[in-house]
Formats: sequence, C-alpha cells, structure tokens
Amino acid sequence: MEPIITYKERCRRCYSCVRTCPAKAIKVDQGFAQIIYDRCIGCGNCLSCPQNAKVIVDRMVRTQELLTSGAPVVAVLGCSFPAFFHAITPGQLVAGLKSLGFLEVHEGAYGASMIASSYRNALNKAELPLISSHCPAVVALIERHYPKLLPNLMGIVSPMIAMGRFIKGVLGEDTKVVYISTCIAAKFEVQSAESAGAIDVVLTYQEIDKLFRSRGINPASLAEVPFDGIDPGEGRLFTLTGGPLKVFGIEQDILDTTTVASEGETHTIDIIRDLAAERISPAFIDLRFCDGGCVDGPARDRELNHFFKRKLIVNYSNNALQYLTAPHYRSAGALPSLQRTFSDKSRRLPSPGKDDIKHILHSTNKFAQGDELNCRACGYNTCREHAVAVFQGLADIEMCLPHNIQQIDEDRGRLIQKYELVRLELDRQAGDDLIVGEDPGIQEVLNLISQVGPTPTTVLIRGETGTGKELTARAIHRLSQRNDKPLVTVNCTTITDSLLESELFGHKKGSFTGAISDKKGLFEAASGGTIFLDEIGDITPKLQAELLRLLDLGEVRPVGGTSSKKVDVRLIAATNKDLELGMREGWFREDLYYRLNVFTILLPPLRNRIGSVPALAQHFLEKARKKLNKNIIGIEERAVKAMQQYPWPGNIREMQNIIERSSVLAQDGIIRLENLPTVFADTYECCADGKVNRRRTSFKAEREIHVARTEKNLIRRYLEETGGNVAKAARQANIPRRTFYRLLEKHGIEVNRDSLQVLK
Repeated sequence: MEPIITYKERCRRCYSCVRTCPAKAIKVDQGFAQIIYDRCIGCGNCLSCPQNAKVIVDRMVRTQELLTSGAPVVAVLGCSFPAFFHAITPGQLVAGLKSLGFLEVHEGAYGASMIASSYRNALNKAELPLISSHCPAVVALIERHYPKLLPNLMGIVSPMIAMGRFIKGVLGEDTKVVYISTCIAAKFEVQSAESAGAIDVVLTYQEIDKLFRSRGINPASLAEVPFDGIDPGEGRLFTLTGGPLKVFGIEQDILDTTTVASEGETHTIDIIRDLAAERISPAFIDLRFCDGGCVDGPARDRELNHFFKRKLIVNYSNNALQYLTAPHYRSAGALPSLQRTFSDKSRRLPSPGKDDIKHILHSTNKFAQGDELNCRACGYNTCREHAVAVFQGLADIEMCLPHNIQQIDEDRGRLIQKYELVRLELDRQAGDDLIVGEDPGIQEVLNLISQVGPTPTTVLIRGETGTGKELTARAIHRLSQRNDKPLVTVNCTTITDSLLESELFGHKKGSFTGAISDKKGLFEAASGGTIFLDEIGDITPKLQAELLRLLDLGEVRPVGGTSSKKVDVRLIAATNKDLELGMREGWFREDLYYRLNVFTILLPPLRNRIGSVPALAQHFLEKARKKLNKNIIGIEERAVKAMQQYPWPGNIREMQNIIERSSVLAQDGIIRLENLPTVFADTYECCADGKVNRRRTSFKAEREIHVARTEKNLIRRYLEETGGNVAKAARQANIPRRTFYRLLEKHGIEVNRDSLQVLK
C-alpha cells in the first residue's frame, strides 16, 4: 500500500500539490490531482493540501496487529522525539510505549553512531564527490530524477535501516521493528527492495500519539522507564543542523569548500543540479531535504519554532537517561552489514519539440512571448513548463488560470447574447399566449388578474379542464414584482405521491432508495419567484400538511432532513375539483383550503363564452400557421357558426387541437366545415326546427352526419340501459372500453359517474 493516498472527492483544482511538489510527481487528469508514485520522493509537501485531499495512510491497525501477534515487537524513536513529546519525559514515553505492548524501546540515534565509521572510511577512499545517503528523500530524488549521480551516493544505509538490521541481528529475524519519526520518506524507503525486511512499520509521532489515546494510555501519569539498547552518545545530535558532520567526526571550516552541508528543498535541489552539471565538485556533500533538518520533517510539531525544538534536543542530549544495557546487547558481536546499493528508478518522459510547445501554447491563447504571464497559478514556474507537462501527460490545458478567465469572459459574452435572444423569443411567445376574448366573463377575469398580479397574494384559480388555468397563472406572474425570477410549473397529477414530495421539497442523500445525493426541491429552486401547482386537489393529506407549513412559516424541510430552509416564493394553485366537497368528505384539509382561498379567480367554460369563439379561432389559426409553416388564410363562416353551436367539453385546449387538426386537412388555405370533426357538421346542419340543409351538403357529408347521429344515439342507448356504467355499456356494445371512451369524447357525451346518469 502506498504511504500517501488521494481522496478524489476532496480535490478542488487548487493545484497546491503541483505547486509544492519539487519533483512534479503529480498528474492532473480531468481536474483530479494524483501522485505518480514512481516519480515521488516522499518529501510530504503535498500533505499541505488545503482540502486535505492527500493524507498519510494510517498504519495504526498494522501496528496493533503486530503487537497482538505474539512476536516480539521493538519500538525505535527517531532522534527528534524530544521536540514532539516535550510535555512528558523520555522515560514516561518509554513507559507508554511498553504499555502498548512493545518489548523494547530504542533510540534511533544509535543508528547514526553505527554508520559514522562507515562514512569516515568511505570518505578516506573517495575518488568521486560523495553524497550522503542517510536522507531517504535525497536518495529517492537522485534515483528517480538524477540517475547520473548514482555513483556519487555513499553505499551506506540510513540510521533507521541500520537500527532495524542491528535489532533483528541480536533478537532474531522474527522480531518486528516499528520506527517512529517525523519522516514521510522513510515510509517509502522501507518499501524499497534495497531496504526490505529491516523495518516492518514506520509511524509518525502523530500516529503513535493517536494510538495512545485510542488505548486510553496517558504517558504523563506513568513512572519513568529507561531505554533499551546501547547509549547513542553524540548520535542524539544527528537531527540538528550540522549534526551529521559532528557525528561523522568531520570538522567544518567556514573557508572549507571541499565539504558542503545543506538543508532544505531549494538548496538540496540546486546543489544536486550543479553537481550533475559538474559546476561544483566538493569531496563530500551532506544533504537533508527538509528545512531545519530531521527535526522539522513533514510530521513535525508545527506549534513550536525550530530554535525551541533545537533547545529541547540539546537539553535532552546533555541530560539523557542512564542506560541499563541488556546482556544480549553487551555481548552482541560485529555490527550488521551497513552497505546498500542504489538503482536507476527514473521514469523516462517524452520530450516535446518546439512545434509541440508552440501548439500547446497557442491552445491557451499564447501567441507571443508577452502572452506568457508565468503566473504559476497552474503549479508550474512558467507557461512553457506547463506546456511540457501537458505534452508529457502530467497536466491539463484547463489548469491555465488566465486562459480559463478569458474563456469565461468569452462564454459570458456569448451567454448574454443568447439570453437576449431567448428573452426576446419568450416575450414574443408571451404575446402569443395572451388571454383572448371579449365576452364579459373573460373581461372580468382580466380585471381580477390586473388587480392581484402586482401583489404577493396567494391565488387559487378554479375552472374546468382546458379553460386556461396555467395561462392565467402566467399572466399573473408577468404582472407581479417577481417577473424577473422563475415561474415553476408543477402538474400534481403527473407525478406519483412519493416522488411529488421529493420534487417539491427536495431530499437528503440516502433518505430513500435511489436518493444517491442531496437534491434541491422546486420550492427552493423557485425562491424569489412564483410556483404554480396545477390540480392541487389531487395531492395527498401528507403533502397538504407540508404545503400548509410552507404557507404559514415560509420554510421547507427536505425529505429525510432534520432542518428547515427559508424560502420566499409566491404560490398560485389551480384545481378543477370541488374543494368544498373535499372538505366535507375529508380528502382536502379545511385549514389549507382557507390559506389557498385568499383570492379566487373562476374561469368560465368555453360554452359560456360563445361571443369569443371567432376571436379564439383566429388566434389559434395564427399559431397553427406558424407551427405548421402552412399558409392558412382563414375559416369559413359555416365552420365558425358550427363551433359557436358546439358545447366544447374540452374547452380551450380542445379548440386549439381541433384548429390545428383542421389546418392540416385544409386544402385551399381555408378551414371549411368539412375539415372539422363530423360532430361539427352535425351541429351546424341540425337547426332549431330539426331540418337539414341538403342543398349545401354533399352526399359524403350527409352520410357522415347520419352515421354520426346514429352512432351517438346508439351510445346514448347503451348508457341509458346500463344506468351510465361505461364499462358495462362497452361490454354490451362488444367494443373495447378505451374505444367507447373515445366515442364519448367524440360526440361530447358526459356521464355523471356518481349517479350513473347520462348528462348530455
């Protein structure tokens, strides 16, 4: 398992990890930044992610498994432990670790003392400039990115690996060793083939502190216990600036240029580059990647400054615990092998040509050198570095912030143009959807709309199906103070009860099967505007209660949610049902009825608006002409009179559909009586005295009239014989029930289902 993992869902395209990664071991693909492990040097810089998208893999479980396995487990503390566990004494820390189940507790500083003689011997025999190999991040940097310098690395293990080999050499290979320090690169080092088997688990100080808390152990309350192993002496100073040279016995003179000692990312990379370019050639280069040395590694205590931590370590070194070296360490033979090898682990990336770079730069609108801002927002130092990374598959074009801002500005301009076009089209369509009519009933409706429109009052629109309730709601919204906000329309009969609640009020993730994420409800989406609930008489009592809560408190609660959200929305409701009957029968709440019935508009049926039929017919003719792209001149007078005599059970919606159908059938640009359904010819020809105008009717038309009249009489007879029971009448007529319903609609026959009577 890799020591650092990335949580994709937390990544927010800030490119902080790209910016801080010295090895550019981060690949950005579709906005998701992931570590390229065979380029990573384990410096831990990416762990400073503001969104905590990259975290250290928790090794506490593995440690607990070792402690309960029955095998001997030894803890080794890195040299910088006094700077982290400063609130307790070293002896209490040892006691706490042994309370966790560790058999022995050692100071990792002894590993520094062990490798000191090997360093001195190597330096005495050196023919090439030698680079220290005790920092795993430096070793990884050379192996993965500067393999040319592999011969310059000292073939000596790090103090951590030296301790692991030493302890297992004394206690046996079955012994498990857990190393505890500030170093993240050490977690990578123990997974390498060259260091495998020496250390079983690497923990940070934070992880061991977390383990104490999880087990309820407070080291501060424990009696001090001495360390095991061998006194490291000056090895305790290894973690400090200049500490390695002191431990290795190298006296550094300010005028000496043959020995270079440096710490920190910038200095380390610069020195390695200069050495690879043969600009410098000192005899020995001691490098540590972290600023301030190992005491300020990635898992350090960030509350304390460097100099205070240095003081803590120096004080501990001067007043270290007295060692009681166990017999098995006093009688230990020769030191284990401290040698190691290195290998070329570099990943060869393709190198772009000049034309490739130019093409990528052009794709981000960089056509001249002055266009290259080098703002570093993408995480790379220059625009050309970013272009190279794009070519190598490490970066996306979209990482360029100035390019994105330019794209947003251009998109914004295009959206504004589209918005204006859509607004003009909507205004044109709104003009098409004006309420048409000159009869007294519709004039009264228009007067009521003009009065209630500018107010925030809740409106209840009542009327038969197809009388224009949604059109009335749109007219109210256009006249309101909210006309620049959305009008959300919901037909309560087209959505199931369970889904309707979710649609209106929203839901929380996991509140029901299929709720895979939070969803905003339509009331919240319409906040600031208007919501139109058509056929409100069909909603369940539970939804009626939620709707009443909205009207009373102005807040909605999502399905599965525990908190409510304030919304500012105007409600317009419509129904074709008898709500008063609903209150008496119990299927509609009385309190909701009175909250809705603040201002009622009753739409008259089309059969009571005969005077407006010609104007409506002409209006729908214009709409059909545009929709069908067909030149329709007008409607003949006979057809208009027939429409005035027709009862229009489907009201305005039926009329619109009939006009469109007739426009399709019209041959010479005029809608004639013959283009209308046969029931209209029947209506027109049957005058008050019952006579038929045979002179103006063709044989085909007259036959259709008689067939329709006979068909209508037969249907009425079947209904009368069955007391208005449609299903029974269809069975007696030996035709499908759905066909029987279509015939009822065709001939305008209504059935009172409550009393099973034929109405017309």
